[in-house]
Amino acid sequence: MKAKTKLDTFNKILSIICVITFIALICVIMFVDGKQAQAPVEEGGGDDVSVLDAEFTPGTYGGVEFNSVEDVVAYYVEAFDYTKTLTASYTENGESKTYYKLLADESLAVENLLVEGNSNDMINKLVPGILDSIFKGAPKGIPVAANRDPVYDQRDDGPGGSKLDQTHSHLTADDVLACNVVDNGDGTISITIQPKGVILSQADQDAQGRFFNVLGDISSTVESISVLSFSEGTIDENFVVNYQGGTGTVKINTSTKEIVEADYTMKVHIDVRHANVAVLKDKKASLDIIYTNHAPASDEFLLESRNITRN
Repeated sequence: MKAKTKLDTFNKILSIICVITFIALICVIMFVDGKQAQAPVEEGGGDDVSVLDAEFTPGTYGGVEFNSVEDVVAYYVEAFDYTKTLTASYTENGESKTYYKLLADESLAVENLLVEGNSNDMINKLVPGILDSIFKGAPKGIPVAANRDPVYDQRDDGPGGSKLDQTHSHLTADDVLACNVVDNGDGTISITIQPKGVILSQADQDAQGRFFNVLGDISSTVESISVLSFSEGTIDENFVVNYQGGTGTVKINTSTKEIVEADYTMKVHIDVRHANVAVLKDKKASLDIIYTNHAPASDEFLLESRNITRN
């Protein structure tokens, strides 16, 4: 169950998104009457601004003093690293396994699918079925993570082609657009972090890649779609992947610095421009990807996704 090289799990997710985008592009333009399309919808993107309800205010939370964003990030990193040293016993398909104590689930949704700037009810109804048939979530450690087994929680596409150890967080204060801390009044605090927006995020090489399970390089994936070409410009210019507006919230036991609950929501907006698909020329499409991880994963998710039970 080692993390795969090159076209790894996250690029496979991107392949799924590509397939959905181009199926929609062909269906809408070739088979759907223009009168059935809804009115044009404003496409995604925009300024990279905070989506948090409240900004960070220096103070003492749960007995811990935070004077700066640097303090918040340092505490998050310390809690992340400690939590990923903790393991537990599981049974998978009848075999005893040792995985992370805190396992997260994963889910993927596609929203705001627009073709030539229009939304279409028929395509919107088809997308969930397509997605459910080809994307099957699996338990992992809390992001950033490629595996549920700490021994294999690494990627081979780190900076300069290096192996990326994901048992440690490499997040820095400079990666953070906004954050806040809440005292839950029960011996825990909740830290929420919004990393800065990035175009085409790479694992461990930018703010999003040091916080989420990002998709990685798209060039080889897009180039592998034989029916696709572009009427002008390059892949990087015409297949724009914008990571922006995602957040992660972790609940930390301040007496142990263990993360006991976590929710990560990665948001990605994809614009396809000047696309030639089969007989279709110079078309555009866009969509939003919502990729979420919640920890602890439920017993039902563990069992249904990989036949895993907690011991």
